[in-house]
Amino acid sequence: MQVSRQAEITPEGLKNLEEEIEHLSTVRRREVSERIREARDFGDISENAEYDDAKNEQAQLEQQIAQLEERLRRSTVVEEVATGTGEVTFGSVVHIKDQESGESKKFQIVGSTEADLASGKLSSESPIGSALIGSKINQIVKIPAPRGPVKQFKVTKIETA
Repeated sequence: MQVSRQAEITPEGLKNLEEEIEHLSTVRRREVSERIREARDFGDISENAEYDDAKNEQAQLEQQIAQLEERLRRSTVVEEVATGTGEVTFGSVVHIKDQESGESKKFQIVGSTEADLASGKLSSESPIGSALIGSKINQIVKIPAPRGPVKQFKVTKIETA
């Protein structure tokens, strides 16, 4: 049996997770139920590919809902600490500049279950995220790269989400 651990989540991440569960539990369940009912109307369900597909979709949907509900149960909401300290904290939006390329990036530090680089959400458990926690404006943060030289980023701005 796998022991589940608590996962940190932002208030926004909690809201999104609850909305996704609600959508899947209501709208998607109704759609799949309707698809099963329509497939049943095609006749003998023992040789009905549409019915089998709809039942498989129902099983996948129920599994997805169960996984999201488990994620919700083990989530701990972490409110962002006020940035009056001038430090990067969980939930902060941090602007960094790559010291080698000069490229600037902006990330929000979030829990691992919310992380999505395409949306600018960086896990607090990732090498960059964990290195940024506690850093201050104008500080150079050094992050060891799996291959290659150590990356250096300068914290240029810290803001609340």
